[in-house]
Amino acid sequence: MSEVTPATNGHASEKMKQLILEIVQALVDIPESVSVELIEEHDSTILQVRVAPQDIGKVIGKQGRTARSLRTILGAASMKLHHRFSLDILEDDDNEEDGDQQP
Repeated sequence: MSEVTPATNGHASEKMKQLILEIVQALVDIPESVSVELIEEHDSTILQVRVAPQDIGKVIGKQGRTARSLRTILGAASMKLHHRFSLDILEDDDNEEDGDQQP
């Protein structure tokens, strides 16, 4: 049995990033707009998923079921790899004009 050491967590994080990227790309209408960013901390990794605004509902799912399923996959991998992964789903905000308009 092989055990994951902190030195190999970077490799595990990249594998998890690729897994989440492929799953989310399969769910959305605009797969080229999907990006996954890793935020490494000393004992955990946050995967920030960005999708097009019209695809955010597809990634979250009805009552958050799809997002919960993605988090379940990450939780199972966390147990095996002895490293905590969490998922943030963000709307890709390419419209700079929205930020310029202040109420």
